[in-house]
Amino acid sequence: MAATAAIFDLDRTLVAESSTTVFIKHIAEAGISDGTDIPFLDPLVEVTQRAIKTIFNTVGESRLLMQPAKLAVRAAAGWSVVDVDAASRAAAKELADHVLPFAKLIIDDHRAAGRLLVLASTSPVAFTAPLADELGFDAVIGTKWGSDGSAYNGILDGPFVWGPDKAAAVERWADENSVDLSRSYAYSDSYFDSPLLDLVGHPTAVNPDARLAATAAIKGWPIRHFDKSDGVIKVAGREIQEWSRPLMRPELVAPYADISFEHVDKIPSDGPAIVVFNHRSYFDPTVMGLLMAKAGRNVRGLGKKEVFDVPIIGRLMRGIGGVRVERASGSDEPLRAAARALDGGEVVMLAPEGTIPRGPAFFDPALRGRWGAAKLAAQTGAPVIPVGLWGTEHVWPRSARLPNLNPLRRPEVSAVVGDPVELSRDDPDADTTAIMQAIVDLLPDEAREQRTPTVDELMRTFPPGYRGDPNAETTRRPGTDT
Repeated sequence: MAATAAIFDLDRTLVAESSTTVFIKHIAEAGISDGTDIPFLDPLVEVTQRAIKTIFNTVGESRLLMQPAKLAVRAAAGWSVVDVDAASRAAAKELADHVLPFAKLIIDDHRAAGRLLVLASTSPVAFTAPLADELGFDAVIGTKWGSDGSAYNGILDGPFVWGPDKAAAVERWADENSVDLSRSYAYSDSYFDSPLLDLVGHPTAVNPDARLAATAAIKGWPIRHFDKSDGVIKVAGREIQEWSRPLMRPELVAPYADISFEHVDKIPSDGPAIVVFNHRSYFDPTVMGLLMAKAGRNVRGLGKKEVFDVPIIGRLMRGIGGVRVERASGSDEPLRAAARALDGGEVVMLAPEGTIPRGPAFFDPALRGRWGAAKLAAQTGAPVIPVGLWGTEHVWPRSARLPNLNPLRRPEVSAVVGDPVELSRDDPDADTTAIMQAIVDLLPDEAREQRTPTVDELMRTFPPGYRGDPNAETTRRPGTDT
């Protein structure tokens, strides 16, 4: 059977910006060139450089912006092949650190599936071959500079590999290496790589420019971003959560509640984290959303399927990175999706209890949780950050179909963030107990008092229309994984 491949563009696909500036920096540091001999890279025209870089990083490739790249070969005349290779290897180490987090995961997936990994870029192979080696790729396709073996001669050795010529180069490589493109994958940000994406059976538009986004919509190609979890929607380069963050203020979102936040700075400003909270009310997600907005972090929340199955709300939840959980199915898929988000450096948020406790369990000082957070922590090494919620049930108890929206009666609600929980990461039961105790420790003293609730208090913990005996619900509680 013919081999298959995963073919990746470089700029604005594997890395967020143009790689050219990194290569040129290392060329200059090696004393090969100071940039004055390279079209549009003369330090004396810094404003032009900045403008070109901004345009490329914002809207992607264009015929005009490709002209400097096409003419750059002339500047390379006389450059030492050995010196350029050494400078490019230094640049490759820097660029490898800039590869987007989910690109690394996708690369690992394709490598594990046995596919050949190919870097296909318009940039000179003299620059990109060391990067392909650094990333463990099997092949590199790009523009070749002519040389006499020791120095470059300032002439292209073959076509300028861009647009249809790039697709043709990939097709030639596939024929030479017995690769079945109809079963292969390709990833690019540029409309001008549409011919390449058309060649493969599994094309993906990554961080697409406007024209590629439109092409992908017409052709049914998936669109994704390698700096975010799969399925997260970006508008003008930013997540919905980022656009809405300035509006995520208690006085705007929930003027009918008096919400206080403590120790928000304990939520890591970057890197993976598992944020856990106790579940008391339908109002909890709102408070947690406000908390994460104050922390300045986008979050991937695990939520029950009933919310995701609502047509408009469900689509929005998926678009902001929510993970659908079907509790009765026993599927590990939600945890795998959450683990992947953490591996990509994102924040995952969940309520270990799984649901709001009913009846007497709601008033139990001891919180019982499921093993999900502990398993995620063991699998990914991410820290678990506890949050203690209190008073949310006075805004929207489980017995009500809608929250209390009366701004004159503003119940006090608090969200307190704690230090990372110390875990063994090899005993999910013990670690879950530690997580739940860490949450309890953040609650007010009254939460740790054992008391007998009134019938009215018990009834507020049940869904609307409940007609059973609230005292008979003592065994209905979260925290069971068997």
